Amino acid sequence: MRAVLAAVIIASLPMPAFAQQAHVPQYGEAEKEKTASQKAAEKAAADAYQRSLGVIPDKGPSDPWGTVRSNDAPKTTTTKTAKSKAKTGSAEAKPQ
Repeated sequence: MRAVLAAVIIASLPMPAFAQQAHVPQYGEAEKEKTASQKAAEKAAADAYQRSLGVIPDKGPSDPWGTVRSNDAPKTTTTKTAKSKAKTGSAEAKPQ
């Protein structure tokens, strides 16, 4: 009896998730024709989206570290020193 009850409970768990899912058209299945009110609502939403994009101001490129960094800072050559150390290390005696 417990096993049957447990099986019924487990089988009923995914039911609410299936109830919330919208119909997904299968391959080759034609889409349902939209009503005039649905078409008008989509057009209004698209127009509102385009208007909202026009409100966003154009910003030039920004440098968030510009106030921290100075223009006369010395250039470092850490990559050259690392390469030269690697070259000197490999010039050691090779086993024959």
